[in-house]
Amino acid sequence: MTKDKWSIDALEEAFDAAAGDVRDLTAGLTEQAGAWRASADSWSVTECLDHLARSNRAYLRAMQPPAEHAFRAGRRGRRPARPGWLGRWAIWTLEPPVKSLLKTKTPAVTKPRVAPPLSDALKEFLASQDEIYTFLREYADIDLGGARFHNPFVRGIRFSLLTGLHIIAAHERRHLWQAWRVRRAAELFGGQVVSGRSTGKSVNSSGRPMHKNSTLLV
Repeated sequence: MTKDKWSIDALEEAFDAAAGDVRDLTAGLTEQAGAWRASADSWSVTECLDHLARSNRAYLRAMQPPAEHAFRAGRRGRRPARPGWLGRWAIWTLEPPVKSLLKTKTPAVTKPRVAPPLSDALKEFLASQDEIYTFLREYADIDLGGARFHNPFVRGIRFSLLTGLHIIAAHERRHLWQAWRVRRAAELFGGQVVSGRSTGKSVNSSGRPMHKNSTLLV
């Protein structure tokens, strides 16, 4: 039987996978390598993680009040929920690889700190994951497809809570994909992770300049 990709189980698997991916990403990474940038206007591994932690919390803050209202009102999910067409499109835009024509400016509230310590960036990301798990545990039985929240970054746009959770998951996959590219570039060209070589080149593993994969969470 094919698993419903929009289900709570699928979300839990996605967040579990992200947490595991982050641990693999940071395994053996030095502080220096975690802060390595391919160019002045690109993000390091630690900045990608810091951005994700801030973005996750911004979305959860927007989703908490309507979730609590639905819970107190006894609005329970009666059938499997699905994102609407706009929600599915928003989720698709965030999936890796990055769609260059759809990149937008990063909201100020989610901009990462400059070169945060690796241990702190990892701690903050995993803490934000714990907050997501808490949200799922507390509100898994409410009408996630019917309860809606205001997008914290785009005025006038409302999504279902289910859509919001899938947006968070897709956004994590996007920036973990980015962070892995940064780590591999550091290994190849930064000389700070594995190779011990340093060329000073500001390029990615494909040989082209790397730039921020900033995005507005819509």
